[in-house]
Amino acid sequence: MAAKIKKGDKVVVLAGRDKGRSGEVLQVLPKVERAVVSGVNMVKRHQRQTVKQEAGIVSKESTIHLSNLALADPKDGKPTRVGFKILDDGRKVRVAKHSGELIDG
Repeated sequence: MAAKIKKGDKVVVLAGRDKGRSGEVLQVLPKVERAVVSGVNMVKRHQRQTVKQEAGIVSKESTIHLSNLALADPKDGKPTRVGFKILDDGRKVRVAKHSGELIDG
């Protein structure tokens, strides 16, 4: 199956405590169907001191399930479903169902 959400995409959270918030996808974990989104699903972690990092409580993004994410429409930024279209030159591209706009050029 082709990936509907990829690294670098702008997404909107559909469910959970961060519902309605949006951010950019930093990482996608396809085997566990989860993604890391900037500024969404923040958790506090107790960090041991290392050479590079000070000890203390650090806030960082946790993974969120792909079913709770929707791609932001390139036209208006609202959540949209993703479809696929094969162009005349044979490329398979993602299309926003809401506006019909091409997602990847």
